[in-house]
Amino acid sequence: MRRIFLRVAYDGTNYHGFQIQPNAETIEGVLNRELSRILKEDITVIGASRTDAGVHAKMFCCHLDCDDNIPLEAFLRGLNSFLPNDVAVIDAKEVNADFHARFDAKGKTYVYNISNSNRKDPFLEPFVWRIERKLDIEKMNEFCKTIVGNHDFYGFSSSGRTVENTVRTVSECYVEKNNDLVSLRITADGFLYNMVRIIVGTAVDVSDGRLNPNCATEVFETKLR
Repeated sequence: MRRIFLRVAYDGTNYHGFQIQPNAETIEGVLNRELSRILKEDITVIGASRTDAGVHAKMFCCHLDCDDNIPLEAFLRGLNSFLPNDVAVIDAKEVNADFHARFDAKGKTYVYNISNSNRKDPFLEPFVWRIERKLDIEKMNEFCKTIVGNHDFYGFSSSGRTVENTVRTVSECYVEKNNDLVSLRITADGFLYNMVRIIVGTAVDVSDGRLNPNCATEVFETKLR
């Protein structure tokens, strides 16, 4: 039995997140289906985490167990030839049997991009939130500093969450601007359902003056959105 580690990139536009679901196309479902076809055995990949519907990934980590001894280069080439154009395996390597994509993960990073422009770019539009009014990066970063640390993020998640423990540790959270592209980068030990989207929306509300930069403190205490 071999354990193989995969790094996967995907455009999540047409998928209901990573985790397999009944009656919905997911990244895990696509990988399981095509891997099972290539390796001629039932394959179930184990992902480092879940991603929400519509979320994209540049380096999503997962692993699988299989009996086949196909060389990794041929395995990678063959798998990518079967996968749809919006999903690609960018790396594959054999790992120890005790490796686990989820439990051995050191951290997870999301980058949420905002096009701060009144110009529509058809090559960028599917991957950004376009906001025409000028954003206050300084205020957004004031808010982001209050997110860093170990907090109960219940108030920064949606009702669709499936976990009881809503405490997470955020090691970095900041906003940077490169021309018209504003990016919020956040790294944590894990994320709740819609947590990143809600944090970004709150940062924009802070920029617009609708919320105080220290509003997260109240959210952590009250657990209210």
